[in-house]
Order: sequence, then C-alpha cells, then structure tokens
Amino acid sequence: MNKPTVVSTFAGCGGSSLGYRFAGFTELLATDWDKNSVETLKNNFPDTHIIQEDITKLTPEKIMEITGLKPGELTVLDGSPPCQGFSIAGARQIKDPRNALFNAYIKLLNGLKPKAFVMENVPGMVMGKMKGVFNTIVEELKKTDYEVSIQICNSADYGVPQSRRRLFFVGIRKDFGKKFVFPTPTTPNHITCYQAVRDLVITEKLSYPGNAITKKVLSVAREGQGGSTFNRGSYFSLKRASRFKPCPTITKTAGLYHWSEDRYLTIQELKRFSTFPDDFKFHGIHRQQWARIGNAVMPKMMEAIAKQIVVTLGKQC
Repeated sequence: MNKPTVVSTFAGCGGSSLGYRFAGFTELLATDWDKNSVETLKNNFPDTHIIQEDITKLTPEKIMEITGLKPGELTVLDGSPPCQGFSIAGARQIKDPRNALFNAYIKLLNGLKPKAFVMENVPGMVMGKMKGVFNTIVEELKKTDYEVSIQICNSADYGVPQSRRRLFFVGIRKDFGKKFVFPTPTTPNHITCYQAVRDLVITEKLSYPGNAITKKVLSVAREGQGGSTFNRGSYFSLKRASRFKPCPTITKTAGLYHWSEDRYLTIQELKRFSTFPDDFKFHGIHRQQWARIGNAVMPKMMEAIAKQIVVTLGKQC
C-alpha cells in the first residue's frame, strides 16, 4: 500500500477516523460496540470495513483476516479504552474485570505489532488520586515493544474552535529506534465560536430548555458563564458559550447554550466547533447525536497527531 494504514478500535462516531483521513491514511477497519456509533460510521465511511463488536472478543487474527495484513504491517492501531478498574490509590489491579477493555487493546497491540499506536484518555488521570490509574497504564505499556510518549494536548491549539484537553499516549515500535515528539500548535491564536459559525446557515429546528429552573439560571447567566440547576433528582451544570473564545468542552450530555439566545447549541454548530464537516451525517435523535460528538476525538487534533507519526516514521511508514 502506498498510504499509511490505521485500524480504529473504540471508533465512536468517527472523529479519529476523520483525523486519519485528513492526514492521508487509509482506514482498513473501524469497530465499536455501540449501535448508534456504528450506524454513524456506516453513514460516513462507506469505503471502510465497519463492524459492531465487543473488543474483548476481537482477536488479532480476525483483524488480519479482514484487512489482509500480516503482523508488523499496520501503521497505526488507534483506540481509547476506558480504564475504570485501576486502583486510584496506585495499587496494581490489572486483573480487575473492569479492565477487560484495556487488556483487550493491549492484546491486539501485541498481536498486530503495528508500527505505532495511539491511545487517548481524560487529562484528570495524571492528577490527584487518579494518578494511580495513570501509573498503572504506563507500567503496562512499558512491557510492550513500544517507546511511548505522553502529553496533554488542547484541541484549540490544533485548529479546533473548542477548548478540549485530552491525554495522549503515542507509541513507536522500538525496532525503529525513534521517539514520537508531539506536534507544535498549529493555531496558537485560537479560533473563536463566532469565527467558526459566522457563515453558518442554521436549518435544523432550534431546541429550548423546558425546565423552569434552567430558564431562570439562563436568564442571569452571562456570555461565557454558567451555573447549576436541579432537575429530576440531581444537579447538573450549564454554561453559555462565548463568541469571543473557543467553545468550552462539549460533553456527552447537553448543558451548553448559545451565547445570546436561551437555547441549546445546534448539532450544526457543534459540528463546526468540533471540526466535523458540515455534511457529516450523525445517526439518531438530537440527544444521541450530541452524545456522539461529546465522546468524540476532535478530527483536526487527531490529524495533527497522525501527520506527526508519518513524519516520525519517515520512509518506514
């Protein structure tokens, strides 16, 4: 193949897949366990082999059968396994059943032997009590055949009009004798919400909160500020975006509002703030589409990581 290749596990709606596509990769396989995510992938990546699969049942042999690859030929194995089962006190509990997803990813990594891998997770993992989780992951990755680089990156530094900090683990197979160096920011002057949507013609139906307490909080919340509201037995936070700054981190649950109107941001706006193309087709109702974006890796940020992998590997890519 004359293009670098990628297999995406925990692919979600395809944020990372888009990033690799922007960087010139050929995605050979994308997999996720969530039906809505898989339908979204199928809507947007017709040339990629897509399967709905429990990663704990996915083997390196099955991936190689689907892709036609041999061990060591794949350029990048991508995936962001959750790691809830690691002790926050730092004790080594790699056999905790809740770590099955992380263990399955490592099994695929050891079996496929890609030239590089990329893992992404929440930045809070390196702080406070959660640092035990981080240390355990690092210990397990050291047992693999990869030289691992770790850094917290903000998507706003890489052309995304959203401030979204994420922890990246990038490994280069040791036999290449190279170490991955994270890319320098491409947009030190961040793109603001207004700049991202100033030419956007909104065609979808606008959505307004129906809860009276939420409406009251919004009536006093200024642009770029927020507050907390009580609904259905629990508290949740809401915030107005600011037209003069990148969008705040979009989470999987709706709690982000327009800067001057008392309404939720539209999916069209969220796509712009996340660098999904305008014609990207999300599957399902508004709530499901919002959740997919909230869980996604930002495409332009992944593009920067993927391009840097190509630079690192050079002719060996």
